[in-house]
Amino acid sequence: MECMRYREALSARMDGEDEPVAPALVDAHLAQCAACRQWQERAVAATRMVRLWPLHHAPLPAERLLAGFSPATEAPIADGAAPAVSGAASAASRAAGGRVGRAWPGRGRLSRARLVLGLRVLLGGFGLAQFVLGIAQAANAATAHVHPAGHVFHESAAWNVAIGAGFAWIATRRATPAGALPMLTAFVALLALLSANDLLAGAVETARLVSHGFVLAGYAIVVALSRPALDPGGPPADRRRPPRRWGRPPGLDLDPAADPPPPAPLRLIQGHARAKRAA
Repeated sequence: MECMRYREALSARMDGEDEPVAPALVDAHLAQCAACRQWQERAVAATRMVRLWPLHHAPLPAERLLAGFSPATEAPIADGAAPAVSGAASAASRAAGGRVGRAWPGRGRLSRARLVLGLRVLLGGFGLAQFVLGIAQAANAATAHVHPAGHVFHESAAWNVAIGAGFAWIATRRATPAGALPMLTAFVALLALLSANDLLAGAVETARLVSHGFVLAGYAIVVALSRPALDPGGPPADRRRPPRRWGRPPGLDLDPAADPPPPAPLRLIQGHARAKRAA
């Protein structure tokens, strides 16, 4: 245990750190202990060997690393020898380097932005068609409103106009339309069931069923735009606007730096003033 303390001090001395034992005591112990002197010699030799150990394995160059993208088979690298890269592997590495050099993620974002733009243009077209269909249905029902069922046509026309306006609104917005999915899903599901029932019963015209295609196509686009993979994210930094905040009118806010108003002067009641003078 006594030698362990001094060996820790010797290790700290070799590392250039503060010794936990006084240097004079360490030197005196070394002069008396042959085991610690032998331990110090081996420690110094091991430290020197580690610090001066030659580097046999050189770092791989960039071409060698990029060649890993290709299935080319290459010879193993000997110790101390430069890695040999074959012509096919070199060409593959250059091709891979070209692919890596080009901003592939940026190109992926560009293609995704084009896809989102195309879907929004289609959704705007379907919304316009649905809007025009609803207006035409409302005008037709207004001229042929001769029985109570005509009001049902008015309600259907109003709903078609609302669906068309909703599609157009979603097409012009940057945010994902996930909030509109519950309502549209319920409407499309019930519309599909009722249309299938009417088709089997022969109570609906083919042209009427074809008009529902705008709703189905628009709903499919809304579902696609709601996927996280097609989320365009926030606008560019140069197009961002500061958020709008509701604030109080300036007259309602008191300036804390302004001086407080002087206190009102004291007024003595006439009777109290006489009593004070009499006292």
